Amino acid sequence: MNKINLTIQRKAVYEVVHEAHDHPTAADVIERLRTKGHHFAYGTVYNSLRYLTDVGLIRELKLGEAVSRYDARTDDHQHIVCLRCGRVDEVLVDVPQEWIAAVAENTRYRIEHAQVVLEGVCEACAKKNG
Repeated sequence: MNKINLTIQRKAVYEVVHEAHDHPTAADVIERLRTKGHHFAYGTVYNSLRYLTDVGLIRELKLGEAVSRYDARTDDHQHIVCLRCGRVDEVLVDVPQEWIAAVAENTRYRIEHAQVVLEGVCEACAKKNG
C-alpha cells in the first residue's frame, strides 16, 4: 500500500473539506483557507484536492453543476440538491437493490457503483416561497 504524503498544503485543504458541512467547491476551499491565514496558489489547492481524491481521503462530487464539490465523507451515500439555492445535503438512504438489478438487466451493464443525485426544493426555500 502506498504511503499517503500529506504536505502542509494538503493537510490544510483536507481540514477545510473535513470541517465543512456544505460540500464546498474549490473556490469555497480557497476562500476558507484565506480566512484561516493560508494564501496558497490556486494550482496548489486544485492539485491538493485532486491528490486527496485520488488517495481516497475525500470524494469529488459531480452533481450536474458546472463545478465539482468535495466531501470528506467517503462511505457510499447519495446527495440531494436544492434547485433554488444550490444547497447540497447527504442522503443516507440506501439505493434499493431491486432498482440496481432492474437497471443492470435493462442496460446489460455490470453495475459497480451507484451515485444518485436527487433534486428538489429545500425546507428553507420552500418556506420563503410559500
